[in-house]
Amino acid sequence: MKAVIYKQTGGPEVLQVIDKAIPQVPPGHVRVRIAVSGVNPTDCRSRSGQSAGMKFDEQVPNQDGAGYIDAVGADVREWTVGQRVWLWDTAYNRPSGTAQEYLVIPTRHVVALPDTASFDVGASLGIPALTAYRTLTASESGPDSLRPGALTGSTVLVHGGAGAVGHAAIQLARWAGATVITTVSSPEKAQLARNAGAHHVINYRTEDVAARVTALAPDGVQRIVEIDLAANIALDVEVITPNGAISVYTFITGDTLKTPTLGLLTKNVQIDFIYTYTTRADQKEQAVAGVNAAVADGAMEVGTDHGLPIARYPLHRTAEAHAAVERGTVGKVLIDVAHH
Repeated sequence: MKAVIYKQTGGPEVLQVIDKAIPQVPPGHVRVRIAVSGVNPTDCRSRSGQSAGMKFDEQVPNQDGAGYIDAVGADVREWTVGQRVWLWDTAYNRPSGTAQEYLVIPTRHVVALPDTASFDVGASLGIPALTAYRTLTASESGPDSLRPGALTGSTVLVHGGAGAVGHAAIQLARWAGATVITTVSSPEKAQLARNAGAHHVINYRTEDVAARVTALAPDGVQRIVEIDLAANIALDVEVITPNGAISVYTFITGDTLKTPTLGLLTKNVQIDFIYTYTTRADQKEQAVAGVNAAVADGAMEVGTDHGLPIARYPLHRTAEAHAAVERGTVGKVLIDVAHH
C-alpha cells in the first residue's frame, strides 16, 4: 500500500511517499480503507516540530479522515466490513495517521458516517468539529451537550468565521438554535460565513466590531468562540454578558496576555482553553455523538456553498497539501487517498 511518512520534523519537504505492507488487525481494532484524509494546522505543527518532537521512528501524518471498514479484529462485533466511517485523533500518540491507503485503529476512534454525508464531510470533522463542539459546551452555565434547541435564546460570537473551527462553530451553534454573529477579514470570507449559516457578519478590518455587536446584542453575547485572545480580549470583555464564557481553541507562538481583570471579574466571565486531544474521555465521547447527530441532520455540510471551500490533492502530493495549509488557504484541504 502507499503511505506518506516523515522520519524527522521539518517543512513539507520531509514528507515522502513509500510502499508498506498492509497491516494486520489486532483485537480491539479495525482496518479502514481511507478514502479522504483531512489536513489541519495541527498536523503541520506536529510535522514541523512546533508542537512536539518525533515520538516514533517514522510518522504517518494527518489526524482526520473517512473511508470504509476493510477488516475487523477477531473480538470486534460492532463493525462489519464495508461500513462507511469517519475517524478522529488517529495520529495522536500513535505513528499512523490517515495519509495512507489503509489504517489500523482502535475502535474508539471510529464513528459511523451517516448515509447522507459524503467522505469529504467525514474527513472535515475530527479536529475542527470536535473542537467547535467543546467551545460551545464548556461553559458551566450550560448546555453540556448540543441538540436542536439547546442554545435557543442565546447569542454566540464566533471570531474567524471563515476558518475550519469557526465554520464548524457557526454550523453547530445554528443547529442548536443560537443567534450567530461572526467576524471575518474580507468580503469573500463574509460570504462564506453567511453560507455557513451566520446570522450577522462583521468585517473587523472595516467595521467597529464592538459597536456592531452591541447593536445586535444589547444585553451582550453569552458565548465567544475565540481564535486570538490577546488581540480580542478587550473587545470580548466589552460585549460579553455577565456570566458569559470565552472559549479559546488555538494559540499564536510566544503569545502572552495582559488580563483586564476588573472587567472579567465584575462580569463573572469564564475563560476556557479547549484542546481537543486532551479533552476528558466522557466529554470527547459526548462531542463525537453530538457532532454525528448534527451530521445526520445535514447541519455539517462542506464546500463553498456551505461556507468551507475544498482544495483537493492526491496522496502523492501530500507535501503540497501541507504547504497549502501553512500558507493559510481559505477552506478545507483534503487528500484523495482512494477512488470513491
